[in-house]
Amino acid sequence: MAIHDAIIAVDFDGTVVTHEYPHVGRDAGAVPVLRELTDNGWRPILHTMRSGALLDKALAWFAEQDIPLYAVNENPEQRRWTQSPKVHADLYIDDSALGCPIRFIDGVKRPVADWTKIREQLVRDGFLD
Repeated sequence: MAIHDAIIAVDFDGTVVTHEYPHVGRDAGAVPVLRELTDNGWRPILHTMRSGALLDKALAWFAEQDIPLYAVNENPEQRRWTQSPKVHADLYIDDSALGCPIRFIDGVKRPVADWTKIREQLVRDGFLD
């Protein structure tokens, strides 16, 4: 049985989309997995270094993909028990994190998160059915 109603923090550039900063890159394969997570009650937090107009572009990308965000660069629930700026989540997905599966895409200089392997790991670890 999968874990539901949990919080997931996801990076944007190189994780959800290919590295093309300051532009918004192409979907790195995240859309179907993020939709599956949100359909199963997961609450995604966008955890990114983008700010201002560049952040607005990332938020527009999520809206265009019909992926609802619970929050951006913060977890509103944690204010009750800490003032720490570190975002609390049950799971973090970031292409720069040690152990995050990555893959190379033709024509893209930097690797991106491998969402096929990420989904397999989410199923194996009980986060998805």
